[in-house]
Amino acid sequence: MSRREKKRGRMVNEVLANSERAHYRRKVQRCLDSVELMLTEGRFCEQPQRIGLELELNLIDGAMRPSMSNGEVLDHLADPVFTSELGQHNLELNVPPRTLGGDALFELDGWLRDSLTKADISAAHAGASLAMIGILPTLDEEHFEAKWLTSNPRYSLLNDEILAARGERTQLEMEGLALPGRRPETLRSHADSILPEAACTSAQLHLQVGPDEFAPYWNASQCLAGVQLAIGSNSPFLLGKALWHETRIPLFLQSTDTRPQELKNQGVRPRVWFGEKWITSIFDLFEENVRYFPGLLTETDSEDPIDVLESGGAPKLTELRMHNGTVWRWNRPVYDVVDGVDGVAHLRVENRVLPAGPTVADIAANAAFFYGAQRALAEAERPVWSAMSFATAETNLYNGARDGMDAQLYWPDVGWSSPDELVLRVLLPLAAAGLASAGVSARAADRYLGIIERRCLTRRTGSAWQRDCVDRLERAGADRESALHDMLIRYTDHMHAGDPVHTWPV
Repeated sequence: MSRREKKRGRMVNEVLANSERAHYRRKVQRCLDSVELMLTEGRFCEQPQRIGLELELNLIDGAMRPSMSNGEVLDHLADPVFTSELGQHNLELNVPPRTLGGDALFELDGWLRDSLTKADISAAHAGASLAMIGILPTLDEEHFEAKWLTSNPRYSLLNDEILAARGERTQLEMEGLALPGRRPETLRSHADSILPEAACTSAQLHLQVGPDEFAPYWNASQCLAGVQLAIGSNSPFLLGKALWHETRIPLFLQSTDTRPQELKNQGVRPRVWFGEKWITSIFDLFEENVRYFPGLLTETDSEDPIDVLESGGAPKLTELRMHNGTVWRWNRPVYDVVDGVDGVAHLRVENRVLPAGPTVADIAANAAFFYGAQRALAEAERPVWSAMSFATAETNLYNGARDGMDAQLYWPDVGWSSPDELVLRVLLPLAAAGLASAGVSARAADRYLGIIERRCLTRRTGSAWQRDCVDRLERAGADRESALHDMLIRYTDHMHAGDPVHTWPV
C-alpha cells in the first residue's frame, strides 16, 4: 500500500470515528432528556427499598501470589451470580437484591458464606483459593502488564481509551504512613495498562430508592464516606510499601486517571470523583457526568428512548448507563430496569468506598452500619449536610482513607473527632434508629452493630491488623516480602474461620 493510500485510510477512519462520537454524544443527550422526562412524569418504580451488594475477590495460588485463573474458575462455577472483573486474578459476586427488614442481615451473611464456599471449591480445581482483601499485598509490578487483562473486548477497549486520553503510562505516586518506629515509605511506580485498578477490590453497597428519596440518601452517603473508610479500612500495602490505611482510594484515582499533568494543573476533574456539591435530584449527577466527562466507550444501540417512553415502556438508556459506568464516583447514581416488573425503571445509590473483607461478618456489619446511619441521616428533620460544607465531607473521605482510626473527622455539633469516638457517641445510635425504622430485627441490629462497636473499642480494623502483623514479623527478622507472604497466610486463615477482625490476634 502506498503512503498516499495509507494516509487516505487514516483520514477515512478518523472521519468515521468522529461521526460515531458525535452520534454517541447525541444519544447520551437524548438519554439525559429521557431521565428528566421520567422524573417529571413519575415514571420510576415505587417499590419498597431494596439492598444489594457487589463483592470483588482475589484469586491466589499456593504461594499466596495472584492466580490468573478467573476464566477457569468461572467455567467450573457456572453460576451467573459470579462474573469476571478487570484482572484475571479477580472475580465478582453479585448478591441478589432483597428488602432490609427482619433478619435480612443474617440471611445476607449466610448467603455470602455459602456462595464463597462454593467459589473456593471451584477455585481449588484451578489450583487457587479466595482472598477477600482490599488490596492483595503480594501483587508485583509484573501483574500490571496488559496481558493479564481479563479476556473481554470491553476491558481492552477501556484500557486503550484511558491510556490514549492520558497520552502516557499510568503513574503511581503515594506518600505512606510509617510503621511504628520507622520512616514513612514512598511509592513511585508506573504501569503500561490500567491494571493497577484491578488491585482495588471492593464491597459495593446498593440501595434502591424512589426518585424523591434519592437526593437525601446520596447526600447522606457522602457524609458517611470518610467514617466508613476510617472504621472499615483493609488496604494498607501496595507493591511492598506500607501506604494509606485505605490505599484503594488514591490507587483507583491514579490508575483510571485520563488527565495528563497539564490538565490536572488546569483543574480538570478526575473520573474517580467525590463530586462538588450537595444535590437536590439524581438528575444533577447524570447531568454533571455528561457535561464534564467525554465518552470512553462510545457504543450505541438503535433504541430511541423518547419513543420508548411515548409507547409506555421503560428505555434501556444504554449510552447513558455506559457513560455513567466510566465515571467512578465514590457514591454513584444508578439507573436500571427492574426485571419481571413489566420493564419499570428504578434508581439506586451505589456506595463504592468500602474494601472487600476481612470476613463475611465484617462485611455484614459494615452494611448494617451504613444502611442504618444512611437512613437515619436521610430522614432527619434537619439534614446534617445543611451544617457541613461539601468540601469538609471530601476532606473527611481523604482523612479517613489515609489515617484510619487515627484520622480526625469533622461532624456538625461535634467538631473534629476521632472516628471511634464519633461512631460510638453519635453514629451508632443513629444507625440503630435507622435499622429499627427499616424494620430490621433487634437481634440482627444488635449482632452486626455490636461488631462495629467492638471494632471501635479495640480500634482494630483489617488495615490495623495487617500493619501490626507485618511490623511484628519484620521485628522478628523477616524481610518485607516474607512478612507480607506470612501475614497473608494468617489473614486468609482468619478470613475462613470467620470471626470478625477485632478478635484476631497478631
